[in-house]
Amino acid sequence: MTFEHLTSDFYGYQNLLTDQERDALTELRAYLDAEVRPIVNGCWERAEFPHEVIKPLAKLGMFSYQWPETAPFENSAVFRGFVALELSRVDASIATFVGVQNGLAAGSIAVCGSAEQRAEWLPKLASGDVLGAFGLTEPLSGSDAARGLHTTARRDGDSWVLNGAKRWIGNGTFSDITIVWARDEADDQVKGFIVPTDTVGYTATKIEGKISLRSVQNADITLENVVVAESLRLQKANSFKDTAKVLRLTRAEVAWSAVGNAVGAYDAAVAYSTTRMQFGKPIGGHQLVQDLLVKSLGNITASLGMVVRVSQMLDEGTQRDEHSALAKTYTTSRMRETVAWCRELFGGNGVTLEYTVARHFADAEAIYSYEGTREMNTLIVGRTITGHAAFI
Repeated sequence: MTFEHLTSDFYGYQNLLTDQERDALTELRAYLDAEVRPIVNGCWERAEFPHEVIKPLAKLGMFSYQWPETAPFENSAVFRGFVALELSRVDASIATFVGVQNGLAAGSIAVCGSAEQRAEWLPKLASGDVLGAFGLTEPLSGSDAARGLHTTARRDGDSWVLNGAKRWIGNGTFSDITIVWARDEADDQVKGFIVPTDTVGYTATKIEGKISLRSVQNADITLENVVVAESLRLQKANSFKDTAKVLRLTRAEVAWSAVGNAVGAYDAAVAYSTTRMQFGKPIGGHQLVQDLLVKSLGNITASLGMVVRVSQMLDEGTQRDEHSALAKTYTTSRMRETVAWCRELFGGNGVTLEYTVARHFADAEAIYSYEGTREMNTLIVGRTITGHAAFI
């Protein structure tokens, strides 16, 4: 198969990829187009997750590229960003599933786990034999997770007892393990735990009635005297600063996913503009339609420049929290504009799933909000600019 540049990559950022990385993207794109694209609208409408895609995605390396123990070949953060873009370009729900499995669940173990925990769990997650979730957000604690975490952990000999509740936990209805973040009653510090979901006292309930990322199986989690062994405590997670190290990595990936969701809407709009006839010619031949497309491409191109650079900084070891925060707040805002312009181009047809743009339009709302709202990421960057924290 020959690698084809995305027409939305107007400045050719994919030229930064190696031949091996391009081949991997080509293989992923072929699978998504053949097997995933035909089913995602139906899954989205029924609020179902297509479990049949998990093993093929694992074989394509979707859960293994980032970690030395499992990576099939040496690769760059820019490549991994384009992987997230390709996934989200087809379906942001699938991209979110991969982000939770690879970034949040495996990432927590990779960043905060011991060498023994990494060796045990990363290959299981990479193969898809074990499915993971990430339990940080709570019913009463979202943006203020650093200080407002209510879930508690109490040491009891060689075990820990967890009590509390989590909300909006992606993959939460079917995960085998959930990384649960809880406040240690002894020192008031946030710690992480690998919690098997079949543990007594652990309950997951699907959140119904969503209008965005409907295929993502979000859950409310309750923990009632859940006992986990000390060996399942993440050995390098000793405060929320360690939790933030995981979020720094995944926040940049969400920025890439936002660009991908915008690209998916843009691709659909460009295709529609060449086939929809009005006033005797394709609507792409009308000035106002071209204006919508050019504004959309401008947003995508600017956002691509930002996420490419922030990924390069990750590889260089210079990326900081404020860098990924700026990328997330900017790209999700531009995505929101872009999917609205693309949906507008379709007129009435833009509110049906038949043309896919409606799904990208709706999914943008969740991407805009999760992994740190625009406001919280703005305050992270604002603190760097001014030297003053303005969170409260």
